[in-house]
Amino acid sequence: MNYQSTRGHDVPQTFSEILLGGLAPDGGLYLPKQYPQVTADELEAWRKLPYADLAYEVLRKFCDDIPEDDLRALTRKTYRAEVYGNARAGDNTADITPLRTLGEEGGTKLQLLGLSNGPTLAFKDMAMQLLGNLFEYALARAGKELNILGATSGDTGSAAEYAMRGKRGIRVFMLSPHRKMSAFQTAQMFSLQDPNIFNLAVEGVFDDCQDIVKAVSNDLDYKARQRIGTVNSINWARVVAQVVYYFKGWLLATDGPGQKVSFCVPSGNFGNVCAGHIARMMGLPIDKLVVATNENDVLDEFFRTGTYRVRKSAETYHTSSPSMDISKASNFERFVFDLLGQDAGKLAALFRDVDTKGGFDLSGTPEFARIREFGFVSGRSTHDDRVATIRGVSERYGITIDTHTADGVKVAREHLTAGVPMVVLETALPAKFADTIREALGHEPERPAAFEGIEKLPQRFEVMPNDAAQVKAYIAKHTGL
Repeated sequence: MNYQSTRGHDVPQTFSEILLGGLAPDGGLYLPKQYPQVTADELEAWRKLPYADLAYEVLRKFCDDIPEDDLRALTRKTYRAEVYGNARAGDNTADITPLRTLGEEGGTKLQLLGLSNGPTLAFKDMAMQLLGNLFEYALARAGKELNILGATSGDTGSAAEYAMRGKRGIRVFMLSPHRKMSAFQTAQMFSLQDPNIFNLAVEGVFDDCQDIVKAVSNDLDYKARQRIGTVNSINWARVVAQVVYYFKGWLLATDGPGQKVSFCVPSGNFGNVCAGHIARMMGLPIDKLVVATNENDVLDEFFRTGTYRVRKSAETYHTSSPSMDISKASNFERFVFDLLGQDAGKLAALFRDVDTKGGFDLSGTPEFARIREFGFVSGRSTHDDRVATIRGVSERYGITIDTHTADGVKVAREHLTAGVPMVVLETALPAKFADTIREALGHEPERPAAFEGIEKLPQRFEVMPNDAAQVKAYIAKHTGL
């Protein structure tokens, strides 16, 4: 497997080196020079595989330096029913990602792919649990330690911390926007008392946190000295792990070769739907990839108009689907790279414009015309939309969905094609967003017993100014490096 940076850095890197390194030295993101292909015969052979073995089959196409027996052991260690045991009544945890049909709408099946049965009740667990095991394996093999720096708008942080807590050779420094997550999300992260977990509440919005992560990662001397790695979706291994559930969703939604399926993905940082794009590039028969945004609609604006216009911090809305309160989608660069025919020079110029001009415009260009070729469409949802969708899905189907998944269902309904199943990727269990569930349904959402009273637990965190230098000093102080 030959990897490249979206911005042109072309020094050979193994899968494990990319896993531990995060961003490329030129500030770009890693991608394969060619996407491995999956044939129709392979897909049919995978149809009855348990999730762990399907994950092995997909990952082995990208892992060039992990022995196959070790890789299979890692996926089987990760994807066990007891790890993903937070399913609701009627879900089959043996499948890890149960597919539920809401009903027939617009001449097609509207379905939910359950991705939120892991330890933190969010889809981020699907990749993060594997990432934790991969990190521990690679560090032990290399005799190294790693200081993970991440940014979260809600779910990435808790998923990363639960995956990394107690792991040998790993410390986690997680940045989150101060007072801009739900009470449940905040408690999940800040109540952890593990000595290798450090929570930093940044006085700003998620994009400020993400900019600090990139600034630290781009200081190559500091990054090397402090042994900095990443768990955000800029980490290639995390995106690859997310590719797996698109294959599983397709296999669950079809019964034979060549059948098309559409996926609707609630989107903020573009990592989740980027994994769907990669699955499609590998040969998975995907009809549409539907990008669902909330009021922070930078991505919807781009897919409708060709204009990518990053919002300033003051223009980023704090919404009831807070994990999508993002106006600078870090994984978007991977998709634009493919849109440009993998032209690193053009890509670097566009993202210089993002830094200096606040965005770029591809409207009217051949590149923008290729968006339909890649199957992308989009839509936008508001607070009133998600409340109405939560209420409507509950009344019509007897199922409670969270706020982000509601954004997905609302936008999915705008892009149904008769005869083509539409699978909405579930984002989280509704317990994480109780305020909006109460507003929509008039009662508390169901909560797994292990999370009762989590908001009342002691919390451990540091409030930090929006300043990369101070974050760097804090990391250095707590690593002793």
